[in-house]
Amino acid sequence: MAEVDSPIKKQVMKETKEFGSCHVDICLEDAEDCLIYDRQGISVPFKTLYQDRKSIIIFVRNFLCYSCKEYVEDLSKVPQEVLKDAEIKLVVIGQSSHYHIEPFCSLTGYPYEMYVDPERCIYQKLGMKREEKFSDSAQPSPHVKSGIFMGQIKSIWRAMTSPVFDFQGDLQQQGGAIIVGPGTQVHFSHFDSNHLDHMPINWLLQLAGAKQTVDFSNKSKIIHV
Repeated sequence: MAEVDSPIKKQVMKETKEFGSCHVDICLEDAEDCLIYDRQGISVPFKTLYQDRKSIIIFVRNFLCYSCKEYVEDLSKVPQEVLKDAEIKLVVIGQSSHYHIEPFCSLTGYPYEMYVDPERCIYQKLGMKREEKFSDSAQPSPHVKSGIFMGQIKSIWRAMTSPVFDFQGDLQQQGGAIIVGPGTQVHFSHFDSNHLDHMPINWLLQLAGAKQTVDFSNKSKIIHV
């Protein structure tokens, strides 16, 4: 168990937070009626994601962001049985137009629910940051494999080769992660300070009640804890 906790503690300590602390200073009611869109462009209220079940909801910066892509690639490795056993739902929200959802899911192999908030209504109402802030004590995301230079080159190339040339979201907008539901219960929230400030996925799974963690070193493997 200690081996699982160690990298998580390092990640959290960059903001002087101990493992197990849960920042819940957000008000879901402020954003519950904001509309999100699925890959067909069909809109639903944000609150439908967590009304009936506890949900881990990840907000990404934009679909061209290389660190977001690599983070979502690791999210795709979370086995369905881990979520099913814990009765939790995994959702990703971006801020592009809905027609970018299908290509991004194909690119990352992400099999779970994904929506977009093109007006950034939820991002703004929940208070997510719109500029990057770095700290000398910050630890890099354990889910990002590319360096900044190569990562940016990959992002530019994807933008140039995309059927629709756009940035697939506000480049300054930062993301975050929340664990909410059922109902308006907020169990955890974290807002990213920069493009590498992701919460470790295993930590989110454990806080949401999962009894297993996932080995992201290669293909997904369940570790019972």
